[in-house]
Amino acid sequence: MKTFDMIVKGGNVVTASDIFKADIGINEGIISEMGLDLGKDAAEIIDASGKYVFPGGIDPHTHMNMPFGGTFSSDDFKTGTIAAACGGTTSIVDFSIQAKGKSLKQTINTWREKADGKAVIDYGIHIALTELNEEVMNEIPKVIADGYQSFKMYMTYDGMRVDDGTLLRTLIKVNESGGLCCVHAENYYVIEYLKNKFLSEGKIEPIYHALSRPDLAEGEAAGRAIKLAKIANAPLYIVHNSCEASISEIAKAREEGYPIMGETCPQYLLLSEDNYREPNFNGAKYVMSPPLRDKKNWPVVWKAIKDNTLQVVATDHCPFFMSQKEMGKDSFASIPNGAPGIEARMALMYTYGVTSGEIDLNRFVQVTSTNAAKIYGMYPQKGTIAVGSDADLVVFDPNIETTLTKSMLHENVDYTPYEGFKLKGYPTVTISRGNVIARDGQFVGEEGRGKFIKRTSPQII
Repeated sequence: MKTFDMIVKGGNVVTASDIFKADIGINEGIISEMGLDLGKDAAEIIDASGKYVFPGGIDPHTHMNMPFGGTFSSDDFKTGTIAAACGGTTSIVDFSIQAKGKSLKQTINTWREKADGKAVIDYGIHIALTELNEEVMNEIPKVIADGYQSFKMYMTYDGMRVDDGTLLRTLIKVNESGGLCCVHAENYYVIEYLKNKFLSEGKIEPIYHALSRPDLAEGEAAGRAIKLAKIANAPLYIVHNSCEASISEIAKAREEGYPIMGETCPQYLLLSEDNYREPNFNGAKYVMSPPLRDKKNWPVVWKAIKDNTLQVVATDHCPFFMSQKEMGKDSFASIPNGAPGIEARMALMYTYGVTSGEIDLNRFVQVTSTNAAKIYGMYPQKGTIAVGSDADLVVFDPNIETTLTKSMLHENVDYTPYEGFKLKGYPTVTISRGNVIARDGQFVGEEGRGKFIKRTSPQII
């Protein structure tokens, strides 16, 4: 009988706090031993010499098979998690959307049906609340106890947005019950006014999506949500921050000692409002909310990642085929909001974060894995490399140089917003609970092997 099921040998192990050379011994999907030379007594040996070994990436902001604007995002839990695996991500937390008149239990069941038996990596589920009555309020402690510890409120979008009173009550109840609230922060009324103004003037092109959602509309909503969190004496996590206007609100609250946290996404570091001006309706590829911003925001967002104003880099992965985007040919307001990004996140953040000197290796691990695990109640099962943790690992070759193209990706969509981006460093092996599920950019795992992650109390970081 072999001592180990698998040994990952000779890699440079990088965690949120350390870098060291070690072998990693794995048994029954768990890291069972780490040392300088664990020998060769294993059923499978992965040679990681000359490479980094990172904790598996965690993307806590995805939208698989999500209804939006009369259609559905084009990745389901099978295709989307295959893409994630090939890019070095081993866990996601997806957003279930409460349909009108539905209970939280019904919402959860709908998303579990989408995911169970399809996902190839482990997954958690957030609950996006769209209405709050007494029955729903009473469900909150129960679903938190069942492992659904995070709740999202939209401050915009017809049919999904909640008012300030609902947001305040939810902040109080979720915090009392040991969970965490997240918000999509944009000012609904500003957007409605500008959207209708532009459309009445015949301004229908994708650039007007961005112009109708100015950065101050994001900043105002972020500031308002933070004030409500202060009143509720509750922590708050603000998703997909795109600009100085919202980041400055988070920074101010954190400096005052309030438990306010936030994330950004690669698109807000690497793409800009200029992309909306691409000809032949190609600007529609980048229609997402919040929209891409002026490039002057890039250094602000990088600094916020570096100094822990923002704790996480997620993707908001929500792809639509161009044929779906064309629903908005005659009105920017009808273009489905969202873009792909789950597969390229790790390589983009390494190339444009680490190799460019914006962040170091430990910070890279924090923002792509460890911090999400802590905030969303998965740590130390996920998000680190330690004895007793799940063997979710990425062997990453820093010397691979390639150009990002749609043809190399597995996302179920016909473009990538990062077409032509140069990469230095790419995942070569992705291991989920001790199983190799991707190798050299190709999926080699099994459909449906992903397990639901029952998440526990959030850590404030």
